[in-house]
Amino acid sequence: MNFTRWSARLPGTQRRAAARTARDRTERAERTPAPPPSAAAAGGSVPAARAEATPPTSPEPGPPAGTGPEHPVPTLDGLSVHDILGQVPALVAVAYGPDHRLAYVNDAYAALFGPRTPGAPAREALPELTELGLLPLMDQVLRSGKPRTVKSRRVTTDPAAPPLTPDTPPDTEPDTARHGYYTFTCSPITVDTTGATRPGVLVFAADVTDQVEAAERLRASERRQREAAVTLQRSLLPQELEQPDDLRVAATYQPGGKDTAVGGDWYDVITLGAGRTALVIGDVMGRGVRAAAVMGQLRTAVRAYARLDLPPHEVLQLLDGLASEIDATQIATCAYAVHDPNEGRLVHASAGHLPILVRDPDGTVRRAAEPTGPPLGTGGWLHSSGSMALGPGSSAVLYTDGLVERRDEDIYEGVAALERAFAGATGSPQVMCDRLIRAMGVTADHDDDVAVLVLQHPARTGHDAELFHNAALELLGGVEAAPRARAFASGVLVSWRFPVELRDLGVLAASELVANSLQHGTPPMRLRLRRTDRRLIIEVTDGDDHLPRRRRAEPVDEAGRGISIIATIASSWGSRRTPGGGKAVWCEFALPSAHS
Repeated sequence: MNFTRWSARLPGTQRRAAARTARDRTERAERTPAPPPSAAAAGGSVPAARAEATPPTSPEPGPPAGTGPEHPVPTLDGLSVHDILGQVPALVAVAYGPDHRLAYVNDAYAALFGPRTPGAPAREALPELTELGLLPLMDQVLRSGKPRTVKSRRVTTDPAAPPLTPDTPPDTEPDTARHGYYTFTCSPITVDTTGATRPGVLVFAADVTDQVEAAERLRASERRQREAAVTLQRSLLPQELEQPDDLRVAATYQPGGKDTAVGGDWYDVITLGAGRTALVIGDVMGRGVRAAAVMGQLRTAVRAYARLDLPPHEVLQLLDGLASEIDATQIATCAYAVHDPNEGRLVHASAGHLPILVRDPDGTVRRAAEPTGPPLGTGGWLHSSGSMALGPGSSAVLYTDGLVERRDEDIYEGVAALERAFAGATGSPQVMCDRLIRAMGVTADHDDDVAVLVLQHPARTGHDAELFHNAALELLGGVEAAPRARAFASGVLVSWRFPVELRDLGVLAASELVANSLQHGTPPMRLRLRRTDRRLIIEVTDGDDHLPRRRRAEPVDEAGRGISIIATIASSWGSRRTPGGGKAVWCEFALPSAHS
């Protein structure tokens, strides 16, 4: 093919080019002044370029600078397609006919893929287009007459192809293949070959390797940041949940999908003593390392406040003030609950969090109905506590909004769906966590973090029931209260078949606690003994809300040694205010064996 006689025309462009040429000529003629009469009379003609050099006789502007005889404007017919396309850094290939026979490749194309033989079908002459899957696209372009584009296709070059960089010697061959990314655009054209017109396709490929690699570096950086946030998040969550004597507890945390920044969901289980357990779940608004860091601070604060054995609403009051100090722009929700096996109830409070769900032994699911206060960090709100029955055979679930919130529905529709799933969930707490997550359609690509905390208060029968006992004695005060308490404690501990040494320590502890209550408390008083499979708990309640504290008793003091004795002989001790007014003082003894 004689390339100097070949031309390629995009559809519909020839008529527009001709129209533009005619319009340009008309405008130049209008700007050219008329020749002098003498020149016309002499029968000579003045070229337009010469006439343009004549000083104008009117104030109309002259031709643009640089269009005089020294700088003639090139015409389209005078441009060499070969020279122009050969200098284009993008890849250009021209094919014609239904089998896409090769007509031309520019220098950039040949430098990347090697030289090509014109006239051969594309499947033979351009095998790289076959590997890239562009031949079907070229067929579509021929049929439809509309351009098509594919973005960021990876291109692997021939190791024997000439080097691409001008700094590399021409006779040097690379040892390994090179990789790059190109965006290919296939446009319909008309190809004239020796007088015959055929439809063809112009393949134009722009190198987008830098953009793709920059995007990949950005994605890699985001992945590293997310991995760091997930690592921080998981390190701040409890590595192993505390397992109370009377509850079975399990939790699951699942971060959002790989394109989702990690959030600030957290949970915790805290044993408070005397058989009571605090359960907490929360969610810091926002994403990334900052949310995870705030979450860690709040979780640490919750554990510290829980050790004070305060009612749930007072714990949230303290957290509210702390959240404002940590970061006034960060808002968090939190649900805090305390389970008391002696009362068989779950006392709870909520700061903007979703309601706790409780399932009774018959499968009925109840939702916490007490008012929910605003999220932590808003300030100026007095939270309140509510109470729900949670006796043997019951279960409860605490969760974050990622489990139930969906973009296309109200969040309480998700809570209702969780209620239905919870009503049918059975098995251990960990199995229930997994089933609830599956039932709510949470997958690895979920767009939000999910935290779920499930607790069960098992109904014990058979041998397990023999390991859990309760006994209580009402004390009216007076001088006979202490002897009655000692006798009651001794009889109960003997019936529970405790070793003699542990019975003596238990009787001594009960005596000292009752004596302390008689001296510093007010009626009504009650002595309660409780054994689990792991510990013996002795607790005394009275009507006075002043909490005892341990102090050093001087040798001459006749009182003040009771709490010191308790702290010495017991595994742990503590005190708290009771909801109806008054206080409870307790101590625990670890059992030498689960089957004692």
